[in-house]
Amino acid sequence: MTSPSGPGADPASAPDLGEITVSRWSGDDADGPGPAGLLAAYHLRTEAEKGAPVDDVAGLPDRYRAEVLDPAAVFAQDVVLVASSAGTAVGCLILTAPAERRSEIKRLWADPEFRGRGIASGLVETALRYAAGHGADTVALSVWKWRTGAIGLYGRLGFVAVESWDERGQLLCMERSL
Repeated sequence: MTSPSGPGADPASAPDLGEITVSRWSGDDADGPGPAGLLAAYHLRTEAEKGAPVDDVAGLPDRYRAEVLDPAAVFAQDVVLVASSAGTAVGCLILTAPAERRSEIKRLWADPEFRGRGIASGLVETALRYAAGHGADTVALSVWKWRTGAIGLYGRLGFVAVESWDERGQLLCMERSL
């Protein structure tokens, strides 16, 4: 696996995912695999799980549709990590810039056809190293309570449940100290 480029990246500690490469993506990477398709899949699945299925990106709520149509603009202040295999994006994760020494993980998604290869844990571990190298001492996230596999993954990676900061009752909030 290749670690993300830029300051704070530590290639020596990157987990080995075989043919999967994790890198930091920016809107300038027009030729490289980007997160748009993965974000679309994430949001379409989430809406279906919430009982509000939509047929395509056009049916997503405005803020989610914006993420899919222009991730470079929406996530301009954040770190966008993309896992790829043979030039195809197979996983993504958004890490917010530290605010008061706290970053947040958002939109972790691995293509279902590529699950079971360590993509999600590789993305999270890369994000944790990046956050630690850029001034965060805590990384937080929220996950839908029905996503038990993701909750288990986060627990194995050292995240613990904390008091919710979100009004939506079906979200579990978790944090990990760095």
